[in-house]
Amino acid sequence: MKLKNKISSISPCNQRFISSLLALISFTCLLYSFRFILNSPCVLINNSHNHNGNDPGRHVPVIEIRDVARPNMTLDNRTTLDHIVFGIAASSKFWPGRKEYVKTWWRPGRMRGVVWLDGPVKNTTAENTLLPPMRFSGNTSSFEYRNRKGHRSAIRISRIISETFRSTNATDGVRWFVMGDDDTVFVPDNLLRVLRRYNHEGFWYIGSNSESHVQNMEFSYNMAYGGGGFAVSYGLAKAVERMQDACIRRYPGLYGSDDRIQACMAELGVPLTRDLGFHQFDIYGNAFGLLAAHPVTPLVSLHHLDLIEPIFPNMTRVPALRQLWVPQGYDSAALMQQSICYDPSRSWTVSVSWGYAVQLFRGIHPPREMELPGRTFLDWYKKSDNKGFSFNTRHVTRHACYKPYVYFLSDVQRKSGNDTTVSQYVRHWEPDQPCKWKMADPSRVERVVVHKKPDPNMWDKAPRRNCCRVVRTNAKNTLEVNVGECGEDEIIAARVTVSLTETGT
Repeated sequence: MKLKNKISSISPCNQRFISSLLALISFTCLLYSFRFILNSPCVLINNSHNHNGNDPGRHVPVIEIRDVARPNMTLDNRTTLDHIVFGIAASSKFWPGRKEYVKTWWRPGRMRGVVWLDGPVKNTTAENTLLPPMRFSGNTSSFEYRNRKGHRSAIRISRIISETFRSTNATDGVRWFVMGDDDTVFVPDNLLRVLRRYNHEGFWYIGSNSESHVQNMEFSYNMAYGGGGFAVSYGLAKAVERMQDACIRRYPGLYGSDDRIQACMAELGVPLTRDLGFHQFDIYGNAFGLLAAHPVTPLVSLHHLDLIEPIFPNMTRVPALRQLWVPQGYDSAALMQQSICYDPSRSWTVSVSWGYAVQLFRGIHPPREMELPGRTFLDWYKKSDNKGFSFNTRHVTRHACYKPYVYFLSDVQRKSGNDTTVSQYVRHWEPDQPCKWKMADPSRVERVVVHKKPDPNMWDKAPRRNCCRVVRTNAKNTLEVNVGECGEDEIIAARVTVSLTETGT
């Protein structure tokens, strides 16, 4: 009652003033709220014709969440090869051999980059037109290096990110800097597919770890391994260039170039964004098991090609790489992507690594086993067992009935009249061992033919393995398979009769 009396005692003039002040405050708050919503980088008001279901005549604005890591870009504004600058770390000692690797993936006139060397090299005039421009790295003698197990060239290599940034024109449309070694090979179209997911104006440090768990523990799981290649957005490269030399001086005891770069990223507060398509290949021996069961992500890079066997049998390393690049021209998005299917009438399991190889197994093996890489390779630390890898693997048995028949790519063409590709895989002959299982014998299959319609936008969707289907054919000693997007309710399953992981040797 007292409060009511006090309010009643306020003069009419003051009441009008208070009412006007409250109205002004309310209007200001409402205006600020709308400006906040409209200017937010994560929220978009869509005023399209959406209506409330209970009131057809009522227009309701819909608030959509926008992914800041993948800004809405028109086709004309998408990242292209023109937006990428490569920085390639090279040694004058190994360059005569390793420049052949660079030639296999470099696209003269369509790519930008620099090969950074520690000394003079000899290239023919013709070779200079097939390779990136070459420059000498800056003098690093003023930087202290204390690690007794390493080499001070690590300082030179770590600074390539800054030197590459300085070598470019800031107004020249650069969005990404991609680092690699002279024995790194890239799949450029798939690199683009990965980088288009991210906003180049932000701070992005994209790459992958080592295949060796011990390596990752010794250095860091937060570190991108430069041999497998890594990408740095323009915004981050600009920040790194400003502070890298001072940063490097704070870590004289580190071993290599990659850990120095990661130390600077840590100072900037930037984490590693892992992408499993970058392959460091800290392995020895035959990489077939890894390549034939590639993760469900675009194949971006390969490394350490001097340390592993040629990826195709009966070839040397560089011709084997050229063989792999042939299907890239037809369907780069699907290169080495694994599809798994079954021939239930003959109790066979088929694993297609498109553009590379096909494996044919006796028995029905579940997808959760087939998607694991078979251990055809050795760990970086050769005395380590299967627990030394940073990913799950599958035991490769010597039992004759469990051993797959392997077919390597021999040819790929585009079918006339439509966009379907037809790739052929020929059996890699090895001595047969007798199998006493009473089932259809895969040894009669000499060739596998795979039909597939390319889908260049497959990585713009949620990641999912392609499905494959065995089809009937009248061709002698031939297995035919269709590979493509899985249909509605289609699953990769069959009656399970055999388990690869539960078998012995």
